[in-house]
Amino acid sequence: MMRFAFLGSGSEGNSLLIEAVDGTTVTRVLLDCGFGIRETARRLERLGVTPDQLDAVLVTHEHGDHVGSAYAFAARHKLPVHTSHGTWLATAHMRGADAADVRVCCADHAFSVGGLRILPYTVPHDAREPLQFVLTDGNARLGVLTDAGMETPYVTARLAGVDALVLECNHDREMLQNSAYPYSLKRRIGGDFGHLANEVAAAILSQVAHAGLSRVVAAHLSKQNNTRALASGALAAVLGVMPEEILIADQEEGLGWQPVRGM
Repeated sequence: MMRFAFLGSGSEGNSLLIEAVDGTTVTRVLLDCGFGIRETARRLERLGVTPDQLDAVLVTHEHGDHVGSAYAFAARHKLPVHTSHGTWLATAHMRGADAADVRVCCADHAFSVGGLRILPYTVPHDAREPLQFVLTDGNARLGVLTDAGMETPYVTARLAGVDALVLECNHDREMLQNSAYPYSLKRRIGGDFGHLANEVAAAILSQVAHAGLSRVVAAHLSKQNNTRALASGALAAVLGVMPEEILIADQEEGLGWQPVRGM
């Protein structure tokens, strides 16, 4: 069985917990660690997990709301950190990086952590070598896509056939344009190497939706430039479901445990 939960998601910190259970063998990985060491442990405890029950940390890219305390947390708890060479070069100065067990991974080269098989893939984002991930326990597949600026055939191909999908719905384009943000920041967020607008997330979902897609989670919502109703409404319209059926990963509360495949 495979399931996932969010410690939190948004511009103030991101962290996703994935678990695979096969008999008595349990594998748990933390995808991004955008909170401090103590806050990460506190949020894990909220989900019934302690740091010593983790097997690895995956880091998508070097922006602070994703890398956070990843190296220091991993070094303290003797966990390997899997990330791209570009991300490692961009973060080698961070506290704990010299003590962490860093293992470089590359797009389209799958690797295993315990009972999980993990496929990194690259995305268009303004970072040095950003990766996102598709994870499987051999039976179910979870696709994760955040921090990307646009839809590409490569990205949708990597997410094809997933049983559950975490999908960035960062902003509503009208809210972003009418916000108090400076023009340069609006251009960065809304650009091809920024973050996914609701309508672009919906277009991606329309490409990968299938009958076996049992869970869709809207993630990385902007507090200033989006609303839960707009994000869930955009995705629900694609699937032909009620907006209440779209799950939202919250900044403060995260999201409780969700099965990857419908039960």
